[in-house]
Amino acid sequence: MHALAIEAAIYGVPIVAMYNLRNATSTGPNAKVRPNEILRVEHITNPAISKQLGFVTPNVNVLYGFGFMDLKAQPIILRAPNSHGRYYVVEIVDMWSNAFAYVGGATTGYAGGTFALVGPGWHGTLPPGVKRIDCPTRWIDLQPRVHVKNQADLPGAKRVLQAITVTGLAQYTGQPPSKVPAYTYAIPKIDPNVASSHVQFDDPLQFWEIFSAALNENPPPRAEIASVLPQFKYLGIVLGKPWKRESVNPVILAQMRAAAQEIGPMMQSMSLVVRSSHGWTIPPANVGLSGADYLTRAIVAVLGLLANTPNETIYYSAFRDGGGATLNGAKHYTITFAPPMTYIKTIPPGYWSLTMYDISGFTATNSIGRYSLGSDDALKRNADGSFTIYVQHDDPGGDKESNWLPAPSGPFYVILRNAPPAPAVVRALANPATFAGPPPLVPN
Repeated sequence: MHALAIEAAIYGVPIVAMYNLRNATSTGPNAKVRPNEILRVEHITNPAISKQLGFVTPNVNVLYGFGFMDLKAQPIILRAPNSHGRYYVVEIVDMWSNAFAYVGGATTGYAGGTFALVGPGWHGTLPPGVKRIDCPTRWIDLQPRVHVKNQADLPGAKRVLQAITVTGLAQYTGQPPSKVPAYTYAIPKIDPNVASSHVQFDDPLQFWEIFSAALNENPPPRAEIASVLPQFKYLGIVLGKPWKRESVNPVILAQMRAAAQEIGPMMQSMSLVVRSSHGWTIPPANVGLSGADYLTRAIVAVLGLLANTPNETIYYSAFRDGGGATLNGAKHYTITFAPPMTYIKTIPPGYWSLTMYDISGFTATNSIGRYSLGSDDALKRNADGSFTIYVQHDDPGGDKESNWLPAPSGPFYVILRNAPPAPAVVRALANPATFAGPPPLVPN
């Protein structure tokens, strides 16, 4: 039964992580924005703000928006602007953490448009000029990301983010707005010092209560209802019925408690068994939209909830140096990038960046307030176009400071982002065994 409980936890951890995020953002006692609205965040680099939002591995080179949409009553109209060449994208994610649609970016470009986010079972008529996007679950999350280069670039990025708006269909067509219901969802009781996607509940059995409730409200595709869910009846998990701990055999319940405790750390460790090169994890080609690959979906949900699909962003993560040792701020590292650097080739007006995180998944506080380096920065380069980034806790000093990425004093990891990647890079990712990834972090 322990194996079955682990299998169910792997399948369920994405929707539990999304439930936790929805609680932190939109429905909990300390919600930042009401459902069917967008919270605009301009300082995601601040570790305290990331923790409050429960958002792990934030991208510090963009302004973020967050918003959970409840599509039960009516479609939500999403309007996106003409950004006049500034990179932005609105990721649209279902409650199973699938990035099933995009507005902007490599998918629809930067000219803008009007879109209707339509929930399951709605059969009405949309106004002319509104493009329909069918959503697989009642609740979805919108995450706008708008590229910002530096402080001077902030006003222009803000204008684009402010122009990404949502409106209920009734209000959009001049009718009285629909009333937002009062939500009475159970509050996740989790470790406040750990990202909510790591699902570290004070009572491990709350994992299963939330899984069942979220499952019943946001059923998976019919194929999964038929092929996956039936086996979970032995754990007391049945679509359409609430899971009750007192109804489960105590022996089975003990195995479910253990599985819920293990799933977060297990998914973190599983990241080490995927394809790696020079200490970097080369992401699978199905990140963000994994289909029946539930293990990849679970790993991504725990380590990088709301990760984009490779067509919009490729993420290379490094927890180890080129020799296989765990990264730690007690050491000094260098990364030397040399042409042709195809792994960070972008589609204009895209960008690439290397971002530092402490082991809890948030940005690492440092003396100069620098959390990333990349294409937006004035890196010191050699005549052949190569350059070296210095990854260490203390300032390397002199002419190396422009290329210094500060690390915490203890364990850390880094993520190298390419957004949006050139099509050739995406195609090459389909064969990770031969994919030429980033150069190693070399300890000195």
